[in-house]
Formats: sequence, structure tokens, C-alpha cells
Amino acid sequence: MPELALVPIVFLTSCLTAVIGMGGGVLLLMIMPGLVPTAALLPLHALTQLASNLSRAAFGWRAIDLAIVPAFTAGAVAGGWLGAQVYQALDLRWLPAFIGLFVLVFTWLPVPLVRGGGQLALAILGFCQTGLGMLAGATGPLGAAVLLQRNSERDWLVVNTAVYMTLNHALRLVAFFAIGFSFAPWWQLVSAMVLAGIFGSWVGTRLRALVPQRDFHTGFRLLVTVLALRMIVLALW
Repeated sequence: MPELALVPIVFLTSCLTAVIGMGGGVLLLMIMPGLVPTAALLPLHALTQLASNLSRAAFGWRAIDLAIVPAFTAGAVAGGWLGAQVYQALDLRWLPAFIGLFVLVFTWLPVPLVRGGGQLALAILGFCQTGLGMLAGATGPLGAAVLLQRNSERDWLVVNTAVYMTLNHALRLVAFFAIGFSFAPWWQLVSAMVLAGIFGSWVGTRLRALVPQRDFHTGFRLLVTVLALRMIVLALW
């Protein structure tokens, strides 16, 4: 089955995120259209990314900062509820095109900054991150500016990005369950993707100290752009 190609891709994208703190979820989402039906795209992505982020946080548990959790969660609950209402009203045929356009905008245009790193900034981040995540899936880069206000050390950033993205994906899954999506037909693929994501997090966590933090943004932007254009073409074809 063509969707089985997602298993090694999940491993590689999870490993990438564990090394540099971001990027893997976006790449995975860009590759999934055409391999799974549009209606399953965001729920399967959310479940896979929940496993990847939760395992990455667990492997780096010493760097977890629990002070970011309450405010982010409060904002995320409200954002998830609003995003679920909008998601139900969407014509899913155009969802890949919407996601592709969203990714292009946030890849090439300046990301709106949530000023400061305090509790209000975290609550606003949770609201925007989860609400937009219900519609576009991969919104990890939105939180970088907020977390950088609190701590710029790489291990702290990678692990605590995983913490708030775990909350993000968990709340999105609750919303998808609430609006009636069933994971039962996908249990075999999901199980393999979850295991691949956890293993990728384990490998990436060990590689992080060995990989210099170089500027990878230009190549990453070009790759994401090609994949986003692919999503738009698939929706229009």
C-alpha cells in the first residue's frame, strides 16, 4: 500500500525535529497528500505528531519547564474549540490547497510575533497555535519567538517546543474525536507511524549533541515550497 511509505518518512522527520527543534511536522504534512485521503490527513498527522513530540519531551525530560503549561493549555482549549467549528464548515476537497497556501505564507513572509515570553503571550500562542492547527496542521514555527523570549539554549528550546506541541496535538485529537473522526480503519498504519516517530525522536535526541547548529533555513524553505506547491496542484487537479 502506498501509505506505508509514510512509515520511514515519519522516522526521518521525527529525527530531524529532535535534532533542530522544528521542521519535521511541516515536511510530513507536505508529503501526506496523495498517500492518504484528505479527510484523514490532519487527524493522522495530529496523532503521529503527538507521539513524536511526547517521546521527544520524555527523552529530554530534564529540560522540561512546567511553567509554560497552564497558560498555553488555557489558550489552546479555546483555540481548539473555535478551530473545530471552522474545520467542520470547510469543503475538505480544498483542504490541501489551503494548507499549502498557509505554509507558503508562513515560510516566506515574516511570522507575526507575540511579544514577550510571559503568561499572556503563552495563552495567545496556545489559542493561535491550536486554532490554526485544526485547519493547517503544522504550526510549530509560530511558537519559536515566544519561547526564545524565555530561554535561547537549544536543548531547552527543543524539549519545551515538544511540550507545548504535545499539548497542541492532544487537544486537536480531542476535537477530531468530538466531531466524529474514527481512527479504527487506520490502526495498522497509525501504529507503525507512531513507533517510527518514537524511534526517530530517540535517534534524533542522541544526534542533537553531535550535529552543529548551522543555518539550514534556505534549503528547508525551498524544499517546503516545492512540497506546498505539490499540495496545491493535487487539490486543483
